[in-house]
Amino acid sequence: MKTPTLTPQTLKNMLHDGGEIALIDVREEGQFGEGHLLFATPLPYSKLEIGIGALVPRKSARIVLCDDGEDGGGVADKAAKRLNAIGYSDVAVLAGGNEAWTKAGYAIFKGVNVPSKLFGEMVEHVYDTPRVTVTQLAQMKKDQEDFVIVDGRPYSEYSKMNIPGGICCPNAELPLRIRDIVKNPKTKIIVNCAGRTRSIMGAQTLLNFGIENPVYALENGTQGWVLADMELERGATRKYPEDINAAALPGLQASAKNLMARFKVPSVNAQQVQAWSGEANRSLYLLDVRTPEEFEAGSLPGAVHAPGGQLVQATDAWVGVRNARIVLLDHEGVRAPVVAAWLKQLGCDVYVLEGGVRAGLKLRVPEKAPRPALPTISAQDLKHALDANQCSAFYLGPSMNYRKQHVPGSLWSIRPRIDADAAGAKQVVLITRDATLAQLAAIDLHEAGIKDVKLLEGGLAAWTKAGYSLESSPDEPPDAECIDYLFFVHDRHLGNREAMRQYLAWETGLMAQLDAQDKASFKIGVPL
Repeated sequence: MKTPTLTPQTLKNMLHDGGEIALIDVREEGQFGEGHLLFATPLPYSKLEIGIGALVPRKSARIVLCDDGEDGGGVADKAAKRLNAIGYSDVAVLAGGNEAWTKAGYAIFKGVNVPSKLFGEMVEHVYDTPRVTVTQLAQMKKDQEDFVIVDGRPYSEYSKMNIPGGICCPNAELPLRIRDIVKNPKTKIIVNCAGRTRSIMGAQTLLNFGIENPVYALENGTQGWVLADMELERGATRKYPEDINAAALPGLQASAKNLMARFKVPSVNAQQVQAWSGEANRSLYLLDVRTPEEFEAGSLPGAVHAPGGQLVQATDAWVGVRNARIVLLDHEGVRAPVVAAWLKQLGCDVYVLEGGVRAGLKLRVPEKAPRPALPTISAQDLKHALDANQCSAFYLGPSMNYRKQHVPGSLWSIRPRIDADAAGAKQVVLITRDATLAQLAAIDLHEAGIKDVKLLEGGLAAWTKAGYSLESSPDEPPDAECIDYLFFVHDRHLGNREAMRQYLAWETGLMAQLDAQDKASFKIGVPL
């Protein structure tokens, strides 16, 4: 059956008709980051069946797939075939892909998490969020002013590098825990992140919540600090207090309810959510916005962990269906309302679950898509087969990891290309730490007529344990082939100052690309 196609004009209308739609870009991370449709959710073909169940939980949802178009290798058509095979019934492809979209006069956006990044820039513009520059902050340090720096990123990011003296407190935790970090209501609070979005959102979160302290976003975050020739701190362990102040909780809950009223965020009980979960024409997401430690200690069956600050910063990592119902939960009635207020302004249909983790709700956990079982081959047998030129070996991990080290004689490949790369091979051995990636690639190899596909048992670790050496290739695959790697985003974390400048210019330039119809999708409230 041929997959239905849509024109750019038809898709543009569908994105704004108020109905549910999942626009999925199935190219790899590097390709997606170099240019995509504004409301496209990234889900690389190499991981399609792994991620689709969480991103698009309802199999009858409208799905539109996009790729590069005529020069994209037909990966959207491949993805449509895979989705049909696992039960998705309403799948179409954007005819001509990105190329046709551009020719129709519509904008293409670079980068990742663009709707959320755009949202942060618009929030700063609408609310006029107070900010300080890194130079001003350095002077405040020199003058020994009364201020505290809070880092709105997750601890895993904070611990790698931070503004000297900063304390880790992810954005969604700020209203709940800031009084345990900052005791004096006159102390200035500076919120930072690596760039702009979470600095802005963290500062405005505190302001919208009604905190009386002077609050500022640190303009350009840690990247701005480095570009001003100042040293970052590395390996810091300062962190928000994990215990919640029970005495302060009633006041915080009252502020959270005021926030819900201000932005018209409804609450919903477990019985209603349970009923929603059985509806055939609406998609439902149940997201736990608490910390990783709290989620690991226990949550509701069927709930997905989406730390609140990251959910606002990267909504498309959890929600793939526009206009779906989103239900948020916590356990204390502060964080879910705070996050919901932002998602509401992002244009989402969002609710706060009454009772949170104690609501007694039980949703069905999505089934995993079936994958073929793969026979394994030992490192010793692979070595013999390579020496005798009896097999072709492909490394399916990240291209940058292949450059660092790989089995001599193996090539780097990725699922969209594996059938072409292995054309003519009688036996193929796949090398990766993630057996699931190999199982998915094997589907394409089997359909291409290559039936003898094996997985290197134990991956590279088994190869070296057997006494065999690895080799590196700093320039192979060449940059143009590394479709899984977005250079201008990742290189900024490696100290590349030009990449930092490009990234910050990208963020600040996003608003200029918006057309009136897309801008109207955001519902940013007027400040008090």
